[in-house]
Amino acid sequence: MASKQLQVDELEKKTLDPAFWSDQTQAQATLQQMNKLKSEVTPWKRLRLKATELSELIELCEAEEDESLVPEIRAELQRISRAWEALHLTTLFSGEHDENNAILSVNSGAGGIEAMDWCEMLSRMYLRWAENKGYTAEILEATPGDEAGLKSITLIMRGPKAYGHLRAERGVHRLVRISPYDANKRRHTSFSSVDVVPEIADDIEIEINPDDLKIDTYRSSSAGGQHVNKTDSAVRITHVPTGIVVQCQNERSQHKNRNMAMKVLQARLFERALREKQSEMEKIRGEHSDIAWGSQIRSYVFCPYNMVKDHRTDFETSNVQAVMNGEIDGFIRSYLEVTAGGETKL
Repeated sequence: MASKQLQVDELEKKTLDPAFWSDQTQAQATLQQMNKLKSEVTPWKRLRLKATELSELIELCEAEEDESLVPEIRAELQRISRAWEALHLTTLFSGEHDENNAILSVNSGAGGIEAMDWCEMLSRMYLRWAENKGYTAEILEATPGDEAGLKSITLIMRGPKAYGHLRAERGVHRLVRISPYDANKRRHTSFSSVDVVPEIADDIEIEINPDDLKIDTYRSSSAGGQHVNKTDSAVRITHVPTGIVVQCQNERSQHKNRNMAMKVLQARLFERALREKQSEMEKIRGEHSDIAWGSQIRSYVFCPYNMVKDHRTDFETSNVQAVMNGEIDGFIRSYLEVTAGGETKL
């Protein structure tokens, strides 16, 4: 934060220059930058002041050997600790699109009906996580499994830093459990992949040639439930050059479904362009990414023991039920700390 405070001081000096307002456009841009930096620095300054006051109170109690304020000191220490954790988390969101909403897709992989059930379980986990965070979640498309579960599902999560959080979930998720679909009660391993892209703002242009699109309409279908509408207006768009396929069926209007499908396609093409650019830069630098796209990132073991472990950070918990109820912030934070170069708290 010290470097940002120096930037604030330098910008404030600029505003004192008599010629500062000669260029209104530049002046407004400078003020916006200064206010943004101040909004980041001010909470840390307030926290430092509280910590200093608490330290002085502790010294006073020790000097006078007065233990009557110990409960108040402990309570304040807990408040400061929680505030520090919250502020520390904000420093981990350094991505250009971390503030954006997120478009999250879950696709069943190897494992047949087990994988389809696992796909549905993961989607439920993310819906509960969104509910816990106070986010809104909307199901854009859901393809039911042949016998149970889901073959795929696409959600849009709307809330502060939704993409910044959920980008930690991108990759392959592995489930180990006694299958409820196996009459012999054998242990099965199944996989589902999670893909996350930021929702792109309307002012960002991604050129899409209409000739590159194959657009199909179909009657939406599902296993039922309150989240998916049954309509005759579902839309599937295939971007032929890249093979990217997007679907939307949650609206009763074909026009609305098409617009949302195009928005999802735009986001995925944008993310693809970013990955290609990053890959090219890594080739130039000769670097190898430790966290590969599409690699197995996490294992959820229900049997012979209970454990959920992230293989990128080694963060783990034995409370499988809590994780499946959406308590995944520990995994997200540990990933953000590792990718930000910070120390992971395990």
